[in-house]
Amino acid sequence: MLLLALIAVPALAAVIAYARRTPQWRATWLIVGALLHLALVTVAWVVPPLPLFKGWLALDSLGLIVLTTVSALFAVVGFYAVGYLRRESPRGGRAFASYLLAFLAAASLVAVSHHFAVLWVGLEATTLAVAPLIYHRHDRRSLEAVWKYLVISSVGIALALLGVFFLATAQAGAPSARPLVLEDLITDAARLQPAWLKAAFIFLLVGFGTKMGLAPMHTWKPDTYGEAPSLVGGLMAGALTSCAFLGLARITQVAVAADIAPFVQPLLLGFGLLSLVVAAAFLVGQTDLKRLLAYSSVEHMGLLAIGLGLGGVGAYGAVLHMINNAFVKGLLFLAVGNVLLPARDGTPPGVSGVLHRAPVSGFLLLIGLFAVTGSPPFGPFLSEFAILSAAFHGGHYWIAATVLGLLAVIFVSLGARVLGAVYGAAAPTGARESAWLAAAPVVLALVVLGLGVFIPRPLFQALAAAAGTLGGWAP
Repeated sequence: MLLLALIAVPALAAVIAYARRTPQWRATWLIVGALLHLALVTVAWVVPPLPLFKGWLALDSLGLIVLTTVSALFAVVGFYAVGYLRRESPRGGRAFASYLLAFLAAASLVAVSHHFAVLWVGLEATTLAVAPLIYHRHDRRSLEAVWKYLVISSVGIALALLGVFFLATAQAGAPSARPLVLEDLITDAARLQPAWLKAAFIFLLVGFGTKMGLAPMHTWKPDTYGEAPSLVGGLMAGALTSCAFLGLARITQVAVAADIAPFVQPLLLGFGLLSLVVAAAFLVGQTDLKRLLAYSSVEHMGLLAIGLGLGGVGAYGAVLHMINNAFVKGLLFLAVGNVLLPARDGTPPGVSGVLHRAPVSGFLLLIGLFAVTGSPPFGPFLSEFAILSAAFHGGHYWIAATVLGLLAVIFVSLGARVLGAVYGAAAPTGARESAWLAAAPVVLALVVLGLGVFIPRPLFQALAAAAGTLGGWAP
């Protein structure tokens, strides 16, 4: 019943929060739902839940890592939302907290799904839960961002659905197996029809890659992240992309088991490298802080695809980088949100002199800059190092050199804008920095630093097990 509780608790909290009349009670139920969900996830680490519905719902090491990442990030964002709602009145009003909790329920469904059709339903539900939260400014740009997100995501998820159909067709040679259940697909991988399986991988790669924001399917990200409230952007860049990565990792598990890795690896590497090229090109001269983070997200999704494509220790690095990316993006979006609340503008001269007028948020932006660019001693350094090590050890020297060169360009571009915002001339705002709003990104900064210094043994074992299912291994 634990698996059902992971979905039902945030869903029920969403209903209760909507029924409450006062904003204080809605914020309370947002926190209650987040903490109860995190407690259930903790129980899942101690007592692994049994599969349900003939294996349609189950929790393996990879799903548990994604579920934990989403739940922990959501809990921090939930506390941030309490302070945010005291200062802002986002569109949706009483439904704002309910949409957030509905997203957590949908993301939980994705994490525990071992049936590809159910996983697809969960990903579509995350799209529908997040979409109303994007329309924040009540203007044409905001409306355009919502429609672009819905249209492009719908096309991507439709292609993913075709991929699910092709996967079911590929399984026709194993009639005794449970249709579209991950364990049976892996067990009977040798009996899957290769042509249909390859077609399924291509469509699922494009479909889930659209949700991740891999180039060239990334075009919804700059507008969506730029217009959505910062806490929503943090959830999308940290939690939503993690769910989409899980979908891509699931079909990669099947492909590796079916021994078609030589077919899928060039596709993963190609999309990954293209994402880094696009991110590097559009980050040069970019001034809007949220759009800056959007293209940074494209970069890190590319690194995840490259890690999966390289295999070996690269698979371990990809899963670890998914965790690091989630918390770093949460840190940066919340810190930028603190800066933009009084400034009301993400472009110069609206954001300047942050270290003078909001010292905590300014310092957090500096931490986020070095963390997101893979600098030691932060977590992304270890995961990016693992991915690059896989490229060197696999003899893919040109890939390693290309990635290093693009990362250098991205570091300079991000550094120029963030340092300009932090150390530039201070613009008077008359607003004071909120201790409540600053606390949440501080927690995320500590997590990112902690993952760069020490990886707890249970997490390392789960990472090693997850990498093993992707055809890789731990360093």
